[in-house]
Amino acid sequence: MATELDKALDTIMDGLVQPGQPFETQPLERYGTTIPEFSNAPPSLSQFFAHYCKEHADLAFLVDGDIRLTFAETYEAAQAVAAGLVSRHGVKVGDRVGIAARNSANWMIAYMGAAMAGGCVTLLNGFWTGDELAFGIRLADCSLVLADPQRAKRMDGTDHCAKVVTFDHGGAPDQGLGPIWADSNLHETTLPDLGPDDLATMLYTSGSTGYPKGAFSDHRGVISGVMNYVAQSAMAALLMAQRGEESSSQPCALVAVPLFHVTGEIPLFLQSFAIARKLVLMPKWDALEAMRLIEAEQVSYFVGVPLMSYEMASHPQRGEFDLSCCKSFAAGGAPRPVDHVTKIKESFPEGFPLLGYGLTETNAVGCGNFNENYLAKPGSTGKASRPLVDLAILDDDGNLLEQGQIGEVCLRSVANFRGYWKNDEATDAAFTGNGYFRSGDLGYLDEDGYLFIVDRKKDIIIRGGENISCIEVEQAIYAHPDVTECSVFGLPDQRFGEIVGATYLVREGKHLSPDELHDYLKGRLAQFKQPAHLWQAHEALPRLGTQKIDKKSLRAQYTAQMEVG
Repeated sequence: MATELDKALDTIMDGLVQPGQPFETQPLERYGTTIPEFSNAPPSLSQFFAHYCKEHADLAFLVDGDIRLTFAETYEAAQAVAAGLVSRHGVKVGDRVGIAARNSANWMIAYMGAAMAGGCVTLLNGFWTGDELAFGIRLADCSLVLADPQRAKRMDGTDHCAKVVTFDHGGAPDQGLGPIWADSNLHETTLPDLGPDDLATMLYTSGSTGYPKGAFSDHRGVISGVMNYVAQSAMAALLMAQRGEESSSQPCALVAVPLFHVTGEIPLFLQSFAIARKLVLMPKWDALEAMRLIEAEQVSYFVGVPLMSYEMASHPQRGEFDLSCCKSFAAGGAPRPVDHVTKIKESFPEGFPLLGYGLTETNAVGCGNFNENYLAKPGSTGKASRPLVDLAILDDDGNLLEQGQIGEVCLRSVANFRGYWKNDEATDAAFTGNGYFRSGDLGYLDEDGYLFIVDRKKDIIIRGGENISCIEVEQAIYAHPDVTECSVFGLPDQRFGEIVGATYLVREGKHLSPDELHDYLKGRLAQFKQPAHLWQAHEALPRLGTQKIDKKSLRAQYTAQMEVG
């Protein structure tokens, strides 16, 4: 039966989407059917930034070390970057503009400027090696890449044809972003008038083919994803007001996840414009520093991969900090172990753990599990996020399965991406004929409409929110001349959710120790893709009747071996 919390939230959302209300929806014809879209959403990111930065002009927005910027100051800097991209670097509407850098205020301003200049903001994975960055640049046909010194150095000598412009993270925006900044004739540069169908972003997703795919979205999709989160936040705020728990202080979030991931981009970064939320950045994850910043900056919302909130909850110095200001500890990007949920609630009694489920291809929109309901159903990723998401469990032929039956989790909404860049075959395979995106996850819905993920169809390992293709790691291992067989699989891990495990067989008469293979893989794979455990097999790997290697039995065998060891 639906809980009282579910009933209250549904009643609030029903009111928010009515005609004349802030999140009124209207029908959109797409996929041969009618789906809802927001009636009053800004048509593009340019108008989105302009509207909300004006509305919240004097409020604090970005805190990055010693740098503190208001919404108005951030927008002014983004205008200068946009004008510089157009006048100095020749960016035109639809050009792919790559960003290869760690998190910083200047990363955010570069993103804004690239979008306002009409570019398709292409978010290159900052953890990639130089060759991996070059592959992403070639795939997207980037004409320009904005990179910090570390990533620019990685790309030296690699095979790509983009113009690389280097920017720094420290100092005022006009200093760090100087090579992109407009000349003095800022207001003489005309920025393009963008619409909902123009290209907006491209993010990369690891697929079962072993190569990243570029998932591109138009402005309508990105804005819809953002505004669906804003609607959910408005729903939560009204619920708190009904309970007498509303806060008079400005909302504040800690930025501890990569901005080049959809979780960092959509619900964290972009949503903050609309809800007037201050963002506090930290260059790299450190649980102790995170707790210090939460207390010092009065952070009210934390989101990260599950290991992050758990590390704070279990940190030996947790008691030294007053973290009562933080009311929400959200997780996404990876499964959260059930026992973590109660541990977080016990460690942060003033707040609640939350869980979100979304994908790069859905612009992070999918499901959410909140507060008391998450404590009651800690194994669930929650209900479909209203008002846009249509969630269905389908069989391989695209037929709807009944409640309780396990099938592929499929999502349909106006927030979904438009396709994979230069890969029509993968795009066609990703969608059903009536517009549902096939997530590759297997799951079922319970009697209350809560989604439970039980397995994955895709051969993917999710390590601390990073998707790792098993095939990609296997290809790197097979590249060693002495390896004749190998298999890569996910292993359970308390900290990262999953880590990479691998077993391999060497050619007769050859010798290759796990340490030697580890050394071989360095530089060939990004650090997060490196196998944490390597086992050398001494006989042929087990196979299924199809003659495919029996990865499931290997995973079970080595998981048990790890637990015994």
